[in-house]
Amino acid sequence: MELIIKIVQFFLCFTILVGLHELGHFLMARLFKIRVEKFYIFFDPWFSLFKFRRGNTEYGLGWIPLGGYVKIAGMVDESMDKEQLKQAPKSDEFRSKPAWQRFLVLIAGVVMNVVLAVTIYCAVCYVWGDSYFSNQDAKWGYRFNEAGHALGFRDGDRFVSIDGEPVDDIARVVNDLLITENGRTVVVERGGEEIALQLPFEALVEMRRSKGYEGLFMPYQPFIIDSVVRQEVAALRAGDEVIAIDSLHGVDFPAYSAYLKSRAGQDVAVKVLREDDMALDLPLTVDADGRLGVLCRSFALRTQQYTFWQAIPAGFRKTGRVISSYWEQLKLIVRPKTKMYEELGGFIAIGSIFSGSWNWEDFWLKTAFLSIILAVMNILPIPGLDGGHALFTFWEMLTGRKVSDRVLVAAQYIGLGLLLFLLLYANGNDVYRFFLK
Repeated sequence: MELIIKIVQFFLCFTILVGLHELGHFLMARLFKIRVEKFYIFFDPWFSLFKFRRGNTEYGLGWIPLGGYVKIAGMVDESMDKEQLKQAPKSDEFRSKPAWQRFLVLIAGVVMNVVLAVTIYCAVCYVWGDSYFSNQDAKWGYRFNEAGHALGFRDGDRFVSIDGEPVDDIARVVNDLLITENGRTVVVERGGEEIALQLPFEALVEMRRSKGYEGLFMPYQPFIIDSVVRQEVAALRAGDEVIAIDSLHGVDFPAYSAYLKSRAGQDVAVKVLREDDMALDLPLTVDADGRLGVLCRSFALRTQQYTFWQAIPAGFRKTGRVISSYWEQLKLIVRPKTKMYEELGGFIAIGSIFSGSWNWEDFWLKTAFLSIILAVMNILPIPGLDGGHALFTFWEMLTGRKVSDRVLVAAQYIGLGLLLFLLLYANGNDVYRFFLK
């Protein structure tokens, strides 16, 4: 069932993103009275599920659920309709319009995807707010994995700043460490004093390649009792902090919990710290499941709520941060020594980011993120993408000289070849990672 939910979310998201992207091209073309021959949701090789014609445009629903397309008259696109280009240009064709109008038509899809992302982020902020774990709540610091220790972190360290920027939202720490073209300076609080750690770029790249960022750190969770649910340990009270069990001391809740499981059904000596720093030694019996019979006080997420008018600038800020972050990632991918191109993924990798259970907040956040990726990728000056077409048109706007149809067709072939290679490479990475590795 989880797989089905992931697949449904993937296709719904992809349809929304590509459908609205193509709608952007369609609306801008119609604004300038350019003839649009086809507007399809999903692809329709050989046949369509249904179609109808209104004016000069055929609207339809294809049978391959992978987005959609718009066919604009007189435009060199992936349809490679060269026969139309052999005819004399008509006044309602794309190629007959001024360069500035053609430029706007070309970038309209990208603009639509950015607008979609902004709209989603604004709506999510207004409806659900912005939930996050605050660094201020990690009063006992963090536990780091092996990769974190190799970078110089020590268990109990608490973040203060990264390159001079104070740390608050912990979810952004890993991203801030990984998305950089240089090293990072991280200030941590250790033993009551602030210590600056210099993290070299090469060490951060190695951590990324080895996936050491997975579980890089976890908040250090003390064993503070929230409530007692087992009568046999009624000597414990809410608010007691377990500071030792037998000879085990100075660790956090997961470590104490693991030890209790190893002592299932046996007696243990529990030392707790009560109000006024009073330490008590209590002989207790662990139940058959390896538990004391208490609930541990857990960390709570903070939620920033927004009014309708506050949600609008918050949505723009979120969009800006995501665009900046993804752009920095692309810059790292083209640097050969980082070998980040090995992380490129295809449809399986994209589908895997969706949750196995339906959650509208999560779905819309993933849709906004992928909408930004689609926008950034499409604006790249690669022949065959909107950015490639727009580059030729922008050149025409600057020089007054139009690029010939022959050059446009050749560039389209080159672009389609490059895109096909990237598609095969990315999806090949998926097959290797998910099925062969």
